[in-house]
Amino acid sequence: MTQPIEVGRLLRAGTTGFIAGCRVSQLSVPSFGTLVRALLTDEYQVYGLIYDIHIDDDGLVRQLVTADNVSEEVMKDNRERRIVPVEMSVLAVGYEQGGKVHHLLPPRPPLSLDVIYLCDEKDIIRFTERFGYLRHILNGKDAPVGEVVAAHILQAGRARGADGARWIESATQEVITLLRDDYPTLMSVLGALADIS
Repeated sequence: MTQPIEVGRLLRAGTTGFIAGCRVSQLSVPSFGTLVRALLTDEYQVYGLIYDIHIDDDGLVRQLVTADNVSEEVMKDNRERRIVPVEMSVLAVGYEQGGKVHHLLPPRPPLSLDVIYLCDEKDIIRFTERFGYLRHILNGKDAPVGEVVAAHILQAGRARGADGARWIESATQEVITLLRDDYPTLMSVLGALADIS
């Protein structure tokens, strides 16, 4: 069994989502639309999709952007030893309890400093066997819905290898069904999905 990949630790959380922080050196692993999980106990974990990655500035960065001829050493030092965390906004899309996946909002959110893990292909396939979680993405108020759906569907399709194209088609049909009464959002999502084919 492969070791799970840690992508950060929880900063703050609510029922509908959470914010995780990581060091700049960890930023190569998580990406927009990635499915992640917060393992709370051996029997309970919360799943979510990264819908925003935010890098705040600090006093030093503000000074460096106005300085002339910033050396590579200073740039490298700032990027590798940066104290201000990279923040990832995660939309809660379901949870697992007692070995069963639920596409409902979690009964309780993760706690501060809980570890956030990247979902591997097996996790992705297991979580996305059914499409109930898509409603959480489509109802995301702060998320760029079309882009998140497209990035997620691409990731989940790739996880399935040769069966990916069939799954992508089924997922797209489900999105169309869910958005049949919301034409502007449907067009936004379909426009983004057209770019993954």
